[in-house]
Amino acid sequence: MQEIDLATQTMFAELHQRCLDAEFDAEFSERGSFVRKRSKGRLYWHFQWRVGDKTRNKYVGPVSDQSITDRVTRFGALKSGFKRRQTLIRSLVAAGLPTPDTLSGSIVEAMWKAGFFRLRGVLVGTLAFQTYAGALGVRVGRRPLMTQDADFAQFWGISENIGESTAAPLDILRAVDPSFTEIPDINDPFVSTRYRNARDYAVDFLTPNRGSDRHQGKPARMKALAGTGAQPLRHLDFLIHKPERSVLLYGGGVPVTIPRAERYAVHKLIVATERRDQAKSGKDIEQASILIEALASRRPVELAAAWRAAWDVGGRWREKLEAGRARLAVAIQDSLVAVLSHSPKKRSGAVRR
Repeated sequence: MQEIDLATQTMFAELHQRCLDAEFDAEFSERGSFVRKRSKGRLYWHFQWRVGDKTRNKYVGPVSDQSITDRVTRFGALKSGFKRRQTLIRSLVAAGLPTPDTLSGSIVEAMWKAGFFRLRGVLVGTLAFQTYAGALGVRVGRRPLMTQDADFAQFWGISENIGESTAAPLDILRAVDPSFTEIPDINDPFVSTRYRNARDYAVDFLTPNRGSDRHQGKPARMKALAGTGAQPLRHLDFLIHKPERSVLLYGGGVPVTIPRAERYAVHKLIVATERRDQAKSGKDIEQASILIEALASRRPVELAAAWRAAWDVGGRWREKLEAGRARLAVAIQDSLVAVLSHSPKKRSGAVRR
């Protein structure tokens, strides 16, 4: 494992905070104010401002999310510092941290500005993976970063009940590249879950499979995405449960919500066993290996908890976990064994050699 030096990690941490602060600067005018509203027994921050004689309202996030509440408190003093963020990004890229290609970066930035992450959407896939480099302080290589698509996920229940929507995804994407078109879903020609441009770049919208397998393959309409479709997938609920924040090194920095690194690693072990495409399966294992090696020293308790959570789902998941684990290099397997062996809650989920 190649570590990133402490100075670079410190720069990434500064960029992360500045991007989160700038996220508020970009979306919320100083003429408005933050208020707390209760819904179903929980408190949420909302931003209110007046347009003429009408009061406008925008959902912000849970009061229980300390990072949001802290930034609400500091809102009056926040400055965007766009040039400073650009300088930090140039330094981070020079130090070896990955940056997306222009099209990928532009698409994620457009989704951020459209409010996708504020509405509790999650960036998944390889574009999410590259943001772990700065967060974990490790180099993630080149081959695992190659991609020709962007994947966005959201829980259907959140999309249905959050009470706000982005613009239509096709409109967002065409503002980036007018050649994007809808790809009708094979199971419902009136709903699209995938969009593709003239260069064969694909953008997919995903949601966890709800209930029984009879929902598998049938697109779900997502209210928070202007009623567009999302492809239901098994195991996705595990992946995007309680996500974390990071930064995509593009433009002035794009604050994104991504799966927790430990869940991403365990999820990749599972899905690698289901891939028919051997190249993609190999990339899954490579990404899992990089993260497991880093997490074994940086987040061992969290890695063990993610493994146990997947293990406890049942026999089919255990078979996939064991099959994925067997494809790891021996040294990585040993690191995983050590993490689980020293976990405070030993149980049958410990891998065996």
